[in-house]
Amino acid sequence: QVQLVESGGGLVQAGGSLRLSCAASGRTFSRYVMAWFRQAPGKERECVAAISWSGTTYYADSVKGRFTISRDNAKNTVSLQMNSLKPEDTAVYYCAAGGSEIWGPVVVRGTLYDYWGQGTQVTVSS
Repeated sequence: QVQLVESGGGLVQAGGSLRLSCAASGRTFSRYVMAWFRQAPGKERECVAAISWSGTTYYADSVKGRFTISRDNAKNTVSLQMNSLKPEDTAVYYCAAGGSEIWGPVVVRGTLYDYWGQGTQVTVSS
């Protein structure tokens, strides 16, 4: 069993930055693929970034060059550094953990992830 707790959301002006953190419980954290999803009102859930156990990363086209995902397996944490934020980045952001077999094209499928955090709101004003 893995529990995920996100922090770091908030209100920021366009062009600003935020850093989201996700603290995970469980001794096997390093084996999991970790991802950040987001869901805006009226829109489908979207995978914005993911990181494998070895540090390989995936980014959605909409955030490439602006967001950076990282993990610290010793501290059981995964972070999402968000720079040059845009109003369209406004959403609830969720941390998710899934089995190490989740990689390649399926990394964006939220249904494959086993554990989810409660979400943290990110609001970017124009």
